[in-house]
Amino acid sequence: MSDNLVVIGTQWGDEGKGKIVDWLTEQFAAVVRFQGGHNAGHTLVIQGEKTVLHLIPSGILRPQVRCLIGNGVVLSLSALMEELETLEQAGIATAGRLQVSSACNLILPYHIALDEARERALGQQAIGTTGRGIGPCYEDKVARRGIRLYELLDEAHFSRRVQAVMAYHNTILQQVFGAEPLASQPVINAALAYRTRIEPLIADVPDELYRLSQAGQRILFEGAQGALLDIDHGTYPYVTSSNTLSGAAASGSGLGPRALHYVLGIVKAYTTRVGSGPFPTELNDAVGQYLGERGHEFGATTGRKRRCGWLDIVALRRSLQLNSVSGLCITKLDVLDGLEVLKLCVAYRYQDQELTTPPLDGRQFTVCEPVYEELPGWSDSTAGITCYADLPAAARAYLTRIAELCNTPLAVISTGPDRADTLVLDPQLARAAD
Repeated sequence: MSDNLVVIGTQWGDEGKGKIVDWLTEQFAAVVRFQGGHNAGHTLVIQGEKTVLHLIPSGILRPQVRCLIGNGVVLSLSALMEELETLEQAGIATAGRLQVSSACNLILPYHIALDEARERALGQQAIGTTGRGIGPCYEDKVARRGIRLYELLDEAHFSRRVQAVMAYHNTILQQVFGAEPLASQPVINAALAYRTRIEPLIADVPDELYRLSQAGQRILFEGAQGALLDIDHGTYPYVTSSNTLSGAAASGSGLGPRALHYVLGIVKAYTTRVGSGPFPTELNDAVGQYLGERGHEFGATTGRKRRCGWLDIVALRRSLQLNSVSGLCITKLDVLDGLEVLKLCVAYRYQDQELTTPPLDGRQFTVCEPVYEELPGWSDSTAGITCYADLPAAARAYLTRIAELCNTPLAVISTGPDRADTLVLDPQLARAAD
């Protein structure tokens, strides 16, 4: 297989990236998170035991794998420490394996207060953020007033910086949103309380990755959220606050783009979306309820119910183009077991036009109607199948049609949540099954 691999979600998130990253990491020396924050939720199931990760890369369950959090991630110190404690209590050793970029911007309590105040003010037009301060932290980063992790190591400097930034944000909280201001000293004290634990984890991640690469070690880059939530290319403004595409693996980690060799696009066998925003194939009927119940479609981070619908090939094709996807990994195939008829959205109807690419104007996207192609379903169970020939003929036909419509080869099929419930089709990825 090519040296380094980027695992990317190709829809609106929740495609099952965590399981696939964990399954693949046996082949890699290091796993890197390169964007997002603790608004991500990656659920891993190994021999029936479930672990949910938010910030720490999914490779942490492999004892020989190094895990790095890149500069593109916005960092909640409290969330990171809570996650570390949970892993340690479960007997998963993290010491010496986890490193965090000194350039990560810190999420602090005033970011959360701003996030919540903004969503309240938007009312019915709310974006549907997780309320965890992700967006305001990225705003501070772009405005060049963000506070980076390395600044925490100088107490006097850190205190001055927090006081200055909070004076600015408290004005907005009071005068724009009518919210209560936050006192700066408790914010400073809470962050400094983590300094002893975080300092040994701080690293020059770009240099660490360069050294690994030069030594011939293989690196896996783990995306969070999904490509259709990308701040630039997603269904704006109903998007996340970071670049979620495969190209962000370079800028968000510090390893150059020529070191990204293979992009694995994770695609749920149907489509889900959390929060607000356009969703042409959404099903508010018995089938949508069936998908939600069988797929356990509740957010691992927030517990919010996911909206469910048929697989949207139009949006998926755009995502595959944006990410230069090398191969498809179809997840949750077993959720479709028992449906008599399946549908694939192959075009949108907008006014008198039939569109085969998504509109760039989000207002148009909202009113697009799906044009469907129907395929027969199957009644036999696909759960846990690891040989392609053992899948029902209708399931194979469904998968083949997805690959044809997307002009992208099938690489992996996931037939259940456990690490073992994985079927490999691309020889370049076959070693993960050994």
